[in-house]
Amino acid sequence: MRRAGSSLFALLAVAAGAIAANLYYAQPLLPTIAADLAVPARRVGALPMATQLGYGAGMLLLVPLGDRLERRGLIVAMTGLSSVVLVGVALARELDTLVAASFLLGFASMVPQVIVPYAATAAPQDSRGRRVGTVMSGLLVGILLSRTLSGFVGAAWGWRSVYFLAAGLMLALAALLALRLPAQRPEVPVATGEIYASLGRIFARQPILRLHSLLGAMTFGAFSVFWSTLAFQLAALPPHYGSVVVGAYGLVGVSGALAAPLVGRFADRRDPRILNGLAIVATLGSFGIFAVGASSLAALAVGVVLLDVGAQANHVSNQTRIFGLDAALRSRLNTIYMTSYFAGGALGSWVGAWAWSRAGWPGVCGAGAAMAAIALVALVREVARRAPRGRRYPAAS
Repeated sequence: MRRAGSSLFALLAVAAGAIAANLYYAQPLLPTIAADLAVPARRVGALPMATQLGYGAGMLLLVPLGDRLERRGLIVAMTGLSSVVLVGVALARELDTLVAASFLLGFASMVPQVIVPYAATAAPQDSRGRRVGTVMSGLLVGILLSRTLSGFVGAAWGWRSVYFLAAGLMLALAALLALRLPAQRPEVPVATGEIYASLGRIFARQPILRLHSLLGAMTFGAFSVFWSTLAFQLAALPPHYGSVVVGAYGLVGVSGALAAPLVGRFADRRDPRILNGLAIVATLGSFGIFAVGASSLAALAVGVVLLDVGAQANHVSNQTRIFGLDAALRSRLNTIYMTSYFAGGALGSWVGAWAWSRAGWPGVCGAGAAMAAIALVALVREVARRAPRGRRYPAAS
């Protein structure tokens, strides 16, 4: 495949964001869904967890096939399937059915994790971090604006209308991608059985992959702790803010997403541990702001910016590093990393709901800070382990 221009990466960024948005429409709507289905608020906390678990399953089972199958066809087919599943979510009438449909939605929405290696392969080596950063910027904008869209649309026409609207968007996007994306075949096709059998070996043999998988899992877990409980905190504050206000915080967080290309440039030229460290400290600091400014909309907004910048910077640095390990393994490297990443996100959603039910907002802030602290300790231990021997962090290939 010939190297592509900026317009291709812009399309990939839009597609990644629009598809990733499917995973997060529910978050501002959780109190509304709980009321509509007549279930306790703590039970609807299963919805974001189910979606993230489905996403992890999709990554584990389907994303590795990007090292065997033509990637454009896989991207288009799964985007079309997500349209069908979104209709199923909109039609669900019971919580158990909605949880199952949410799992399938996560599974079908794994497409961004095929798009990212597609972009990394299409980009020249010296600008890979910047190009991946552009796609990741689109992805995070989609995640954040999904909350804004669902908050406003849900308040105006009900939560089900959000999913019907998203289904139409996915159908149109699948057609556009089929027309505009160049075909991209793997450099060295691998047998299907070998793809899955090799995942454990790759994880065992790649210490850099193991480290960045842990850093990604814990910081995204902290990110999910906050976003899976914000609607409940805002609903508890006088005058009991609804989904529109929750969605507005998605707009606030877009600043973090727009920093991604700059983060990618930094990751192309510097030791990624520096960027990881700064990003994790920012994530940890955001929970201090959330705790101190629990009743202040302005303080929460400042914390959202810090949290989103930290989560995005850490994620782009992680992916830039792992995509430099072996070009022939990119889909599988991304599978392992992103499966860990979303397992951390699912854990964060569950921990956030549990902490809210047990200790309210202080418990949520403590849980998020604890997950960020685990990442920071892991990074500091890695730096300390290498420093006495004067070893440099391995350069990306």
